[in-house]
Amino acid sequence: MPSFQHLLLKQFLTAAAGPLTRRKPSIGAIRLVMEAGALFQFVPWRVHLETLKIDNKLEAEWLRPRDAHPTRVLLYFHGGGYVLGSLNTHRSLVGSLAERSGLNALTINYRKAPDHPFPAALDDARRAYRWLLRQGHRPEDIVLAGDSAGGGLALALLLALRDAGEPMPAAALGLSPWTDLQLPTSVLRRVAHEETLLLEALQIRTWGPHYARRTPLTHPLISPAQAELHGLPPLLIQISDAEVLYDDVVRFTEKARAAGVSVTLQPFVGLVHWWHLFWRLVPEARQALDQAAEFIRHAWDAPVARPAAPPVRRPKVRAAPPRRAA
Repeated sequence: MPSFQHLLLKQFLTAAAGPLTRRKPSIGAIRLVMEAGALFQFVPWRVHLETLKIDNKLEAEWLRPRDAHPTRVLLYFHGGGYVLGSLNTHRSLVGSLAERSGLNALTINYRKAPDHPFPAALDDARRAYRWLLRQGHRPEDIVLAGDSAGGGLALALLLALRDAGEPMPAAALGLSPWTDLQLPTSVLRRVAHEETLLLEALQIRTWGPHYARRTPLTHPLISPAQAELHGLPPLLIQISDAEVLYDDVVRFTEKARAAGVSVTLQPFVGLVHWWHLFWRLVPEARQALDQAAEFIRHAWDAPVARPAAPPVRRPKVRAAPPRRAA
């Protein structure tokens, strides 16, 4: 059963969801509300913040815990349906995960839809990963992570790296990852009785096309659940059975396991989407981050997945004709 603190959070979110569902505010208005809420998201005391620009283009931040590992790195992508979120809204969450895992964390302010549709976010994610390599970090010393759309972006980056034959990171984490941008109308009917879930579903159906624009929602680098999933490093997936994304995430997990990927699925009961953001208030969020940190610490126990090499084609050798007897 969810904690008392979570029940209070859910009541607050439900009260806020009603007006939002009826008024359908613009993306700009929702962004403004999220940025205002981020004013109360403080970085943990033992984590140092350092701002930078990757290649003089991409805004980013280092969150450096005291006594962090000198070479291993967490590359984190924030959530927000590819249209919301920023360094500000997720700074506290990333700082907490970095501190618990003992890693320096790099997080980026990737470009957002609808102004910057696919593949802008993926290109920015790949830019950050390649920048880390140029800074001297080995691929096997990097772990990818993200929540919601950021979790889907981390998975899409893995697929892009694999298909390009580039070196893979040690592991990846998806905190309630958005694995499939399609949402059937049956989901709307199932959640119609609960305003918080209905708002999530309506946003997904709107924001997915904003990000995809002219690209089909079934494109594997937009919806990783539609991709071939072989050759990926170990994955950790956390999801609540009360989230709109739950069924898609379970199907993604089953498909990845069938393709030979090591996947750790950690389901939670009755929690709202983005519960990780409220780690200071909700004990289930702290539990989830502790479990994620434990997975990260063990990520280097398993071998790093490498893209499968193409089969070698050998020329056919014709047999010599039999010699006639003299």
